[in-house]
Amino acid sequence: MAGEIDDAIERADREAFTREPPKTLKGRIGFLMKQLKTTRAVAVELGVSQRSVERYRKGERKHPPEDIQQRIDAAVRSRWQPRVRGRRRKQAAATGGVTVETRARFGYTAPVGSTDDGRFRRLTVHLPPAYAQRLFAAREAGAGDQEMRQIVADGLREIYFQDGGARALGLSDVAINDIDYIDLDF
Repeated sequence: MAGEIDDAIERADREAFTREPPKTLKGRIGFLMKQLKTTRAVAVELGVSQRSVERYRKGERKHPPEDIQQRIDAAVRSRWQPRVRGRRRKQAAATGGVTVETRARFGYTAPVGSTDDGRFRRLTVHLPPAYAQRLFAAREAGAGDQEMRQIVADGLREIYFQDGGARALGLSDVAINDIDYIDLDF
């Protein structure tokens, strides 16, 4: 199951589309056929029979069950415009950075005498390209949600809590505990 950060990256990727993917079932299956080459490969990808794929492709069957429809949608969106998504990620990692908008409970380790009580905060913070690069590299390496949360938390610690080194220098570990929502833009 994908985590909150992974879902946020997927939503940001979808915003990068310059054209919408095919809307009809026949069009979506046709697109998957171009990508995967055979009805057998499409059937394996979707978890259906090869004959079902052939029926969808010819237009003999137009309304698959809801769970299969969702799998078709996910398969098409994951393959749609990879160069456009790749270019946006590359730009974010090189020069643009990533903007994180979230409402979450942050906990942190602070020096004695200061408060370290976690509380919900609503933040919109632009993280520099180095954090975007770390986030995309971790995702490509198959990192879990906790590891990606920590990358975002490290960026928020440096940029928001420590203000780039101008305050809260004794603040060490920041953790994102409960995410109400999170959205990324790059």
